Amino acid sequence: MPKVEPVPEVRVRAANDRPVREDGTHVLYWMVAARRRRANFGLQRAVELGRELGRPVLVLEALRCGYRWASDRLHTFVLRGMADNLADFNDAGVTYFPYVEPEHGAGSGLLEALAEDACCVVTDDFPCFFVPRMIASAAERLPVRLEAVDGNGLLPMAVADRVFGRAFDFRRFLQKALPAHLADFPAGDPLRDYDLGAAPVPAPVRKRWPQAIPTQLAAEPSALAALPIDHEVGPGIVPGGAAAAGKALRAFLDDRLERYGDDRNHPDSDAASGLSPYLHFGHLSPHQVFAGLAQREEWSRSRIKEKANGQRGWYGMGDAAEAFLDELVTWRELGLNYTSQRDDYEDYDSLPEWARKSLAEHADDPREHLYSLDELAASETHDEVWNAAQNQLRETGVLHNYLRMLWGKKVLEWSPSPQHAMATLIELNNRYALDGRDPNSYSGISWVLGRYDRPWGPERPIFGVIRYMSSANTVKKLRIKDYLARWSNPSEPAADSD
Repeated sequence: MPKVEPVPEVRVRAANDRPVREDGTHVLYWMVAARRRRANFGLQRAVELGRELGRPVLVLEALRCGYRWASDRLHTFVLRGMADNLADFNDAGVTYFPYVEPEHGAGSGLLEALAEDACCVVTDDFPCFFVPRMIASAAERLPVRLEAVDGNGLLPMAVADRVFGRAFDFRRFLQKALPAHLADFPAGDPLRDYDLGAAPVPAPVRKRWPQAIPTQLAAEPSALAALPIDHEVGPGIVPGGAAAAGKALRAFLDDRLERYGDDRNHPDSDAASGLSPYLHFGHLSPHQVFAGLAQREEWSRSRIKEKANGQRGWYGMGDAAEAFLDELVTWRELGLNYTSQRDDYEDYDSLPEWARKSLAEHADDPREHLYSLDELAASETHDEVWNAAQNQLRETGVLHNYLRMLWGKKVLEWSPSPQHAMATLIELNNRYALDGRDPNSYSGISWVLGRYDRPWGPERPIFGVIRYMSSANTVKKLRIKDYLARWSNPSEPAADSD
């Protein structure tokens, strides 16, 4: 029997204290965050257990319609990933059950029905949005063991024993802790040489919860229109799915990586990776990204610099690769660190005390401009740069990385209070951004209001000693002419693209 490498214990969390049922008929993998076949610790754990028990693996991927901000945009991205998964799992001989909830609550009971005869259930650990509550609720209801497997970052979330308040401190911790985990990557294909057979889905289950049909998996307009989701937020320009994610990764490594270090902040240069939506929805693993980068750099772990000084540039790769890794690992996993250890990540009171104190001292400062949520959503401000950024976000689901910081700072300036600003940023980002509702999104929004930063002088109205940014300086500093020409007055919404 082919060997499957065990998933590191530090990545496996028992979500309940139920036993493994050795006489069950299958191992159920409930795919909720790592929505892909390859480089998937959760799937790897399910196969590992299947081999131990001599039982086939059944994969459930369900798409609810009742989650907050559900829209044509988010559904389309996930559905295209489900279409890829159907083909991938069928090719491997694994039963894959894609389910699209047609109305609120219709999917209730499906997980329990598929787990009724299961040996155990494996799912994906994810520290944000509704997923932790959903897993905790399922753990109480299921009659068998539920394991949550962490495949979120290069560093297992459980390794960090505290919340880090600065990127510098977290980077120094990574320099000590991460190298040991770079040897424990997920299997490239957990289903290679899979020989456990197919797990049948009982007919009553298929009747009550019909499998997603081709028009749904293709995200055809008629199929989306039948769902009770937000139809005003249309599909973006980024195609979802593991196949598109792999194509995007190759394009970045081949065409844009060399320019990333110098050009990523310039909107006209198109040097950003474009990978965050795929990382958020689990169509791409950070391990796959790191492996692709390491192969291109002809890198080995022996090149890691041993000194843990918190400075950038310690992996032993080229300058552009190092700049990218600081975003992919340090900053992205800083968000994972916070949301995995605290459940108040979207609360204003979770911001650093110095930041709240400074903002409170300027809470009554006059605001030259105040805009409502609807005005901001429609890009109806006096600021051409901000309007262009919001136009891009609203129409495409993507916002240029550097401009996202300015976008947030101006909302703080134009809101009646910093608390109101934080709520507005969360709403706009999570409604429109493909990579919203993510630990990295919340860390970026809270950075606007002082988290992971320090006091900056001179003290200013409204901002106090919170870091200030202006559109005028942005135009002077960046190459942005073509971007403004494209997005200041978009003639029509950007079409979905393959």
